[in-house]
Amino acid sequence: MNPTLLFDFTVDKAAQTVYITREFAAGIALVWDAYTKQEILDQWWAPKPFASKTKVMNFEVGGRRFYAMVSPDGQEHWAVQRYTSITPKTHFTLLNAFADKDENPQLPGSEWDLRFSEHNGTTTVSISIYNESLERMEKMIEMGFKEGFTMTMKNLEELLARLSQEQETKLATA
Repeated sequence: MNPTLLFDFTVDKAAQTVYITREFAAGIALVWDAYTKQEILDQWWAPKPFASKTKVMNFEVGGRRFYAMVSPDGQEHWAVQRYTSITPKTHFTLLNAFADKDENPQLPGSEWDLRFSEHNGTTTVSISIYNESLERMEKMIEMGFKEGFTMTMKNLEELLARLSQEQETKLATA
């Protein structure tokens, strides 16, 4: 990971919330697309060696993403996200819950609030994840959420660098 880019991960047990702030050396439009377009999201939304596989995604208020993190041996760990608000290029919220393969959620879930801002070509993504229960949050942390999310953010950083380079090459040859 680029050591000059901010990455902060804070657990606030009293608030039952995880706060994550991460900077990326890419424009806001590209970072937004990485979080909101299935074909890009599936390229980075899982810690290696897992892969992300989206079965359904409609990024709109009231829409959902139903996806699995797939282990190298083919085990699928499903989750469903329901989009509750969207302000294009700057903010969206969702409800997240683990699920079975038939999309039945395992409640309680968590509420994600994602905010995007750009300054001088660096995009900051600020995420708060509120958990309905402290027990769920502690279980999530014990399962290695911080380590997995750190790896996932590294995947995104690498993908954004490659996509940014591809965009620059296209502009240079146009």
